[in-house]
Amino acid sequence: MSKILLLSLSLSLLGLLSCSNAKKLKRSKLSGYQQIIEDSPVFKKSFTGFHLFDPEEEKVLYSKNGDLYFNPASNTKLLTLYTCLNLLGDSIPGIRYLETGDSVIFWGTGDPSLAHPYLSSNDRVFNFLKRQKKKLFFSSANFKDHRFGSGWQWDDYYFYYQAEKAALPYHGNVIKVDKEEQDPYFRVEPGYFSSSFSLNDSLEGNSLKRISDYNIFEYNKVMQSQTYANDHPFIYSDELIINLVTADINKPIGLLPDYPLIHENSKYIYSVAADTLYRRLLQESDNFIAEQLLLLCSDAVFGNLETAQIIEYATDSLLFDLPDEPIWADASGLSRYNLFTPRSIVHLLDKIRKKIPEEGLFHLFPAGGVSGTIEDWYAREDKPFVFAKTGTLSNNHCLSGYLITASGKLLIFSFMHNNYKGDSKPFKQEMERVLRAIYAEE
Repeated sequence: MSKILLLSLSLSLLGLLSCSNAKKLKRSKLSGYQQIIEDSPVFKKSFTGFHLFDPEEEKVLYSKNGDLYFNPASNTKLLTLYTCLNLLGDSIPGIRYLETGDSVIFWGTGDPSLAHPYLSSNDRVFNFLKRQKKKLFFSSANFKDHRFGSGWQWDDYYFYYQAEKAALPYHGNVIKVDKEEQDPYFRVEPGYFSSSFSLNDSLEGNSLKRISDYNIFEYNKVMQSQTYANDHPFIYSDELIINLVTADINKPIGLLPDYPLIHENSKYIYSVAADTLYRRLLQESDNFIAEQLLLLCSDAVFGNLETAQIIEYATDSLLFDLPDEPIWADASGLSRYNLFTPRSIVHLLDKIRKKIPEEGLFHLFPAGGVSGTIEDWYAREDKPFVFAKTGTLSNNHCLSGYLITASGKLLIFSFMHNNYKGDSKPFKQEMERVLRAIYAEE
């Protein structure tokens, strides 16, 4: 072997050893939680991103794929929340109305609280309509949207989490269905839908299903002998809603479907406190509340209800300073079209923190081991240290929010996992290891 070739091989070997030592040196500087993230066999089975930020020092503490795009699932609701904080006041507008001659014409604003089964009683709209001596008319001409969001799955029409959007929702646009084992009949709310349920013994298995294009629900004999409790969306129509509201106020309401909203002359009747909706939005990750909140924002800015236009407005006017432009399709995160980066979510959480005092902020967000969608995770015996929003679709799980360390420091983080097989439990367990390590180290 020539001396030149030998020298070349020696230099190459030294170079490789140098690179290897550099990598070992770099890895040796990783803290405990960073090492967990880098070496995790669970995270290696997914596309994982993580971004950790110290807002007081304005310093990124660690980032892995923080600048890459992920499907955020229900972390999308954080964008919806921030839009609401900027465009809605302390109280939610329930309806718009206009007095003209011998009539009162009213329009929906998208307010989801009317007769909602899981919100405290809201009778302000009903009481206003009951008091009217003039003729009542309802118009939906200001609703410019579609019943389903962009990118929603068509075959999820029957599940509680995909209730239809509307100008004047009623009862959360769902039917509550339940029965005891010994009772062969279903209890149905609103009672208006009781006659929509019928026996069909040709259905297989344990079946209670709505026919896709009709408000007709069928069940079989197997279901008659079982306990059952669930919510199912109904098909929305102006005629149906007017029938439901008419039964509540006990006076007739006419329909003027094409009567345009006269923006400058109409007045509002307000319904519930805004944070009532925000808390359910975050704690229960309520998709219907999310979608209706963006419609409320659209009403506030444009005087009509359209998700796409308010998303465009919010992206350009309120979220222009995010590190990476969001690809934003709906309010709830049901859409697979949504794509955000972990560092943009962290930046957004910092903006939210500056809009809400800390006490109110932690009251709204789920608290680890205490409330909401993380009640069974991230617990401490004395007090919660994680306040965060989950986001889950099949094969995707995210968690973004605030962490208070053992030293009392507030940190902001975003964990995003996409494209894994199986369920999310191993990822939650591994994230818990990471967050507890951060709690102890930072």
